[in-house]
Amino acid sequence: MTDEMTTILEPSAMADFVETDYIRDITGRALSYFQAGFPVHFRGVSGTGKTTLAMHIASKIGRPLVMIRGDESYTTSDLIGGEHGYRIRKVVDRFISRVLKTEEDMQKHWVDNRLTVACKNGFTMIYDEFTRSRPEANNILLSILQEKMMDMPMGSGSGDPYLKVDPNFTCIFTSNPEEYAGVHRSQDALRDRMITIDLDHFDYETEVAITEAKSKMSRVHSETVVNIVRGLRESGKCEFSPTVRGCIMIAKTLKVLEMIPSKSPKFIQLCQDILASETSRVGSKTNQVRVKDIVRDLVEDVLNKEREKLKVKKGKGKN
Repeated sequence: MTDEMTTILEPSAMADFVETDYIRDITGRALSYFQAGFPVHFRGVSGTGKTTLAMHIASKIGRPLVMIRGDESYTTSDLIGGEHGYRIRKVVDRFISRVLKTEEDMQKHWVDNRLTVACKNGFTMIYDEFTRSRPEANNILLSILQEKMMDMPMGSGSGDPYLKVDPNFTCIFTSNPEEYAGVHRSQDALRDRMITIDLDHFDYETEVAITEAKSKMSRVHSETVVNIVRGLRESGKCEFSPTVRGCIMIAKTLKVLEMIPSKSPKFIQLCQDILASETSRVGSKTNQVRVKDIVRDLVEDVLNKEREKLKVKKGKGKN
């Protein structure tokens, strides 16, 4: 029985999800590891599509889905459940009219949390950014992933100290690199029980396809935006490399403003605002100024190159 706070999701393919050869390769590898009985861990910087990819793969598995998002405040009971509230039983005995006899019995009520629900029912569980939870909270996962058994605490009401994990239970983990703020170093024993796939920035074709699908901009204009963002990334001169999120934000804003990429001050300002924000920590003024200068030059350079390509194409067409 699930508690009312545990939301069970029905996994379904996302309407605007983009499948390229890059995505299909990762999806196929992950599904093969699941079939072999191993959980999969997607590790990568923010903006590399870890959670979206996990949701996509969950839709391929086809089982009901439970989501957990890592949190510094979590304890083991936040994952598996605990005793909450009270159940009160009261008996009133009026067998003799002048004598009132009462009996009260008060018991705590056990409520399963998401991990227990998923293990019992063979659901797919996505543990998003699991390293944001403290390592001691995640220790319960060691026996679940290795022995397929969950240690049940006293008071769980099961009458058995162990819960056998349903064979259909599947777990997908995601995490940011350990140098990120608020991220704990995961236990070696836990990492040894999962297969880690390191995700880098998408390839060019995937970034263009995602930008086009999310913004509804034309292919040509999506390519221009991606070229600007990738140019900044490849310059190596920013604190954090811009991701496909920057592409999507620029392209969506252009669509709303009914603009196209150009050398106009408004477009340059838009790119500077979004990319300086994405590639700098809050308050990192020096880096933001440097990024804005680079972006201004990149916009001009990318648009000049595209104009030259267009001239070459037109020249070939005339010949």
